[in-house]
Amino acid sequence: MDIKKLQALVIDALEDVKAQDIKIYDTTHLTSMFDSIVVASGTSNRQTKALAASVRDKVKAAGGEIVSMEGENTGEWVLVDLGDMVVHIMQPAIRAYYRLEELWGDKEIRLADIKGGKEARKSGSRKSVNTTAATTGVNKPVKKVTKKSTKTKPTAKPAVKSAAKKAVKKAVPKRAAPKG
Repeated sequence: MDIKKLQALVIDALEDVKAQDIKIYDTTHLTSMFDSIVVASGTSNRQTKALAASVRDKVKAAGGEIVSMEGENTGEWVLVDLGDMVVHIMQPAIRAYYRLEELWGDKEIRLADIKGGKEARKSGSRKSVNTTAATTGVNKPVKKVTKKSTKTKPTAKPAVKSAAKKAVKKAVPKRAAPKG
């Protein structure tokens, strides 16, 4: 299956189940294992599982191959391996903690480019969307640091990190101490 068609299928499947903050990145210059990566957020375990099922079903219906799916049991981070594309569906706290966008995100693909401009025509204008609220859970944008105010730091990040760490600690069971 053509990578553009696969990308469009995945984006449609995620939008059908109301995924939040969908990002897609070209990774051909970073690895030969896959061509692109998609990162999206779901608000609950149930929604992340439903998003992964939607991706799986749409790709299978179009004749694509599902190599594997991981994380469906917990639903906090579900990975769908489609061969040429890997889809990460995460809850916002887990996404903020692991920050996959920093690892893979230097070549973002615009969603409007994948859909052939349908998205831009649908909204009527190209207004910028505040994605800070979706990824950090904070309703105001993080302050940008300028040369004049180098001592000012974003106020939202520490709260997000601690919330993400708490969520991960709660999700990952502690190992018992070895007997000896």
